[in-house]
Amino acid sequence: MKILLLGKNGQVGWELQRALSVLGEVTALDRHSGTEPQGHCGDLNDLAGLARTVQALRPDVIVNAAAHTAVDKAESEPHLARRLNAQAPTVLAQEAAQLGALLVHYSTDYVFNGSGDTPWLETDATSPLSVYGQTKREGEQGIAASGAPHLIFRTSWVYAARGGNFAKTMLRLASEREALSVISDQIGAPTGAELLADATAQAIRVFKGRGPDSSGDLSGLYHLSASGSTSWHGYAQFVIERARAKQAQGSTPNQVGQAGQTIKVAPDAVQAIPTSAYPTPAQRPLNSRLNTQKFQTTFGLTLPHWQQGVARMLDEIL
Repeated sequence: MKILLLGKNGQVGWELQRALSVLGEVTALDRHSGTEPQGHCGDLNDLAGLARTVQALRPDVIVNAAAHTAVDKAESEPHLARRLNAQAPTVLAQEAAQLGALLVHYSTDYVFNGSGDTPWLETDATSPLSVYGQTKREGEQGIAASGAPHLIFRTSWVYAARGGNFAKTMLRLASEREALSVISDQIGAPTGAELLADATAQAIRVFKGRGPDSSGDLSGLYHLSASGSTSWHGYAQFVIERARAKQAQGSTPNQVGQAGQTIKVAPDAVQAIPTSAYPTPAQRPLNSRLNTQKFQTTFGLTLPHWQQGVARMLDEIL
């Protein structure tokens, strides 16, 4: 199996390089790959270059882990966000359709308006609140209209041990301050890039194993996130509780992490605040819960609770 991976150095892309390697030959690109001797293009802003690369490599599977993910910045650069999140995935899908290749693409809970408190189904109406959400929805629509075999995975609150993430920010702030204020009315499931990569590899294996006559039955949209839910406030409390437990076990009882950060904030010193108290350029959905039953049933997987993945990530970074 020949696999083309785009966005190799992002949080999900980095983990996909590992997870996809057991399925076949992986060509992994990022937006700088056009400068390499072979000249393959991984820059979503270069639509013609993307098309040429797919035509040259003729992959069996294209996995697009690249996107414009700067949610607030997208409000001031909607044309770039649309090119990366909508036009580029559509081009990839059109090229995949010509080859009969499978396209795997990642979308977001931000396609919903965040109303209510029920986990969103794949069939629920979308109504994004931000440019980011709007352009990601357009990407979904372009892929679906292309006729290409595809798996679109909507996910939420992605993190990884590599690079920056919410947990690392909370640990840093908790070492600098005596108290924190964190939003408590946005609810979702922190989802590890490692989980997304492993689940993706399993889904591809199942899809390709069905053969061309029946794999089309699996083509479509799925919600893929960790199980359970929490607020950003609850997430922060969990991180700080875990870090303080680590400090208590260590030989230097008030320090955690490679930088020897001293955690000053107790979990009960994390103040809950509403979204309205922390205005941002892009509006966030309050309800980011995703119903993942379709994914779990279709691909025979059990998605672990969000605390399990976050705890593992904290053990690694601490």
